[in-house]
Amino acid sequence: MAEDRARTQTRVRWELLRNLIRKDLKVKYQGSALGFLWSLANPLLLLVVYTFVFQLVLRSGIPAFGFYLLSGLLVWNAFAGAVGAATGAVVGNAGLVKKVRFPLVVLPLTPVGFTAVHFLLQLLVLVVVMLATGYTHLLSPHLLLAVPALGVAMLFTVALCFLVSALNVRYRDTQHIVEIALMAGFWINPIVYSVALVREHLHGGWLYDLYYLNPMAGVVTAMQSALYGQNPTLPGGQGALADPGYLFYLERLGIGGLISGALLLLGMRVYARLSADFAEEL
Repeated sequence: MAEDRARTQTRVRWELLRNLIRKDLKVKYQGSALGFLWSLANPLLLLVVYTFVFQLVLRSGIPAFGFYLLSGLLVWNAFAGAVGAATGAVVGNAGLVKKVRFPLVVLPLTPVGFTAVHFLLQLLVLVVVMLATGYTHLLSPHLLLAVPALGVAMLFTVALCFLVSALNVRYRDTQHIVEIALMAGFWINPIVYSVALVREHLHGGWLYDLYYLNPMAGVVTAMQSALYGQNPTLPGGQGALADPGYLFYLERLGIGGLISGALLLLGMRVYARLSADFAEEL
């Protein structure tokens, strides 16, 4: 009896989550002539602009820089988009929160599903463009690193979404702190530059290991290895990627996964504790 009730509640929550994600997608592109094509055009535009700026103008020294950039940028944008939207997931749905027996757990998960749809579409566009232009490095065995990398990214994203969505109800400054943190995170993570610069300035010691306690650093560098696939030598003599092998990335992703898992437990606990007062706070 109890198992049937739990199963029914889980099914209802998943159905509600799908409906909320579907609603957000419709609202975003409502009245737009191109609809979902806008989400597909975004990575193409970024590819052209960043290739021109960093490869032709600034001479980054990384061949096929556009592919290198998007390998890490797409997953970062998905992460940042979900966490940024999650700060308002509860506050922006006060009407739903005040309804009796509404499953509040789905609110911070909605932006995760929304950005995941966009990420998969944009990733598909990137892969198609790579293959169409004859970029064969994509087909290396390193592509398998994308699986654990995306797993850690999802875990870390969900953890932070639970945490910030709950904290922002009681402490409204949370959304502003998150905005600044995400802006700083874009530059802290090796997205528009090679991680070789970080390794060089930190001398590859314990500070470099400390740098990888940030789960997204492991995710971004692993995705670069998975999608970009090659490790060209930069003018300074170092490789563009964090490491030419697999073990380095798996170790960093393992650490990132443990940190993300612990943060998820914390986030869910904070969310469960604060959610009892959501209706009053709003």
